[in-house]
Amino acid sequence: MARVYKYILPEVRAELGNWRRMAETIPDPELRKQAIDSMTAKEFHCQGGAVYAAANLASRDVLIPLIVALQTISDYLDNLCDRSTSLDAEDFRLLHRSMLDAVTPGAATCNYYELRSEQDDGGYLHALVKRCQSCAERLPSYRHVQEEVRDLVSLYGDLQVYKHIDRSLREPRLLEWWDRHSPRYPELKWNEFAAATGSTLGMFMLFLAASDEKLEPSAGRFIREAYFPSINGLHILLDYLIDQQEDELGGDLNFCSYYASQEELDERLQRMVQAARLAADRLPFARFHRMIVEGLVALYLSDPKVRDQRNVRRTARLLMRGSPWTRVFFWLNTHWIRKAM
Repeated sequence: MARVYKYILPEVRAELGNWRRMAETIPDPELRKQAIDSMTAKEFHCQGGAVYAAANLASRDVLIPLIVALQTISDYLDNLCDRSTSLDAEDFRLLHRSMLDAVTPGAATCNYYELRSEQDDGGYLHALVKRCQSCAERLPSYRHVQEEVRDLVSLYGDLQVYKHIDRSLREPRLLEWWDRHSPRYPELKWNEFAAATGSTLGMFMLFLAASDEKLEPSAGRFIREAYFPSINGLHILLDYLIDQQEDELGGDLNFCSYYASQEELDERLQRMVQAARLAADRLPFARFHRMIVEGLVALYLSDPKVRDQRNVRRTARLLMRGSPWTRVFFWLNTHWIRKAM
């Protein structure tokens, strides 16, 4: 935490400041609005993701810009798909090609806005993609993790396409997608798989691993399988857990709403927490990964949204059982961190 406050958060703030200044010059008013709004509302995504750079401070000059740029692309595209002017699946797919290009050094950029009316972003999205590519190239072992990173980014893009199309098509498309992947993940329900694809944490962990010049070639797959689906899935299900009330009011898709009962939701989330803890414990430097898992639980369950949702408060108490570290992080979040943000 000392590293995070001394080095990570100030450098994340500086990186985002640079991207915000560029976003403010975007010629198209709709693209400009969504770019600025995404950074205003979701700055904590970059702050949380950049925690991975604290594990290798010597490489933070590469890791922080890479994580911030990729997360900024993700948040910007989420706004364009969720809050903007299109419901076209092919438009969403082309937009998310930018994320695949971003994690593929040497890939040629294209007009990612070709299938929508807004076009002129003044080079903003291309600049983000190029920033990611140049940083990835500087990671000494990126070749050992690139395939796994691309796989996670591809799944993330699929989710963004299917969950943002017309409401009448969302669930059928998500279920068809799950049918293609379900044999590989028999322990999951379809909504849990979809949630796991929505997290960028596995990508960021692979970036951190690639900063080690002695990384074993097989490590990429091992890390991916540790993070996906358990740690990734826990991350996004917690996000949906605390958003249930506002998503119900807004008529938005929420993956926690697909459980048959509150009891099933509680049981499945408890199972996901345990799976994430076991996955963290299998990784090298297990204490760091356990910190990530316990910190996620504490971060979401200390959110002010929890207070107004009785069922969520009950789930929170269940998830914090048996982990003194979660309770420590919860206390820090409630009494210190959130007040400092």
